Amino acid sequence: MTDDRLLISLCTYNERENLADLITEIHEHAPQADVVVVDDNSPDGTGDLADELAAADSRIHVEHRAGKLGLGSATLAAFEFAMAADYTYLLNMDADFSHHPRYIPELLNCMPQADVTIGSRYVSGGDIVGWGFKRHFMSRGVNLYARLLLGLSTSDNSGAFRCYRVAKLRELDFSAIRATGYAFQEEILYRLRRIGCRFVETPVVFEDRRYGSSKINMGEAFAAVGVIFLLAIDRLRGVPVTRA
Repeated sequence: MTDDRLLISLCTYNERENLADLITEIHEHAPQADVVVVDDNSPDGTGDLADELAAADSRIHVEHRAGKLGLGSATLAAFEFAMAADYTYLLNMDADFSHHPRYIPELLNCMPQADVTIGSRYVSGGDIVGWGFKRHFMSRGVNLYARLLLGLSTSDNSGAFRCYRVAKLRELDFSAIRATGYAFQEEILYRLRRIGCRFVETPVVFEDRRYGSSKINMGEAFAAVGVIFLLAIDRLRGVPVTRA
């Protein structure tokens, strides 16, 4: 993969305490990677810190957005950045250390056989540390629901720790994407499955964030259920997913 260009995306909102240490560890495991921070005008100054880090390291880029517009739309902004700059792979991870950079090499090792590699909590060897019953229930329930309604065969459809082949992202019609929040994770897999992408899952241990508070809540879970239901209707109707 020496000729392949890798971009790692971090979508941030109030992650100042985590950001610098996380990027340092990312570059310990993937020194060749560029990093794009997509910040939703974090009140804690995450965007300002990202600018300082970018000024000191040419591998770091920053995309500033006007406000908290949703994790899905932030990830799309990272996709657009990767496509515009002709990266080969876009590897997305949470910005709070719940996705540890030590797994990056294994995700990349899977890419010759995949169009999307998923860092999976729900395959053999995967695990979750630090969750209570409610979060386990929400995650398992949404994953089962997505598999049934969207025809997904992958075990972990709601996690964001993934590496995408940018050439396959180019085929999708981003203007048709319904989800702006956490349901984006299931939706993008559904759309990539529709264009024949190959999926590989590799085990990761998900660790609860080091600093700050989780943005997951029951409202997001209910919104995800609604979006997945609408996508199931699109699936039945055969609504196209590719660019016109």
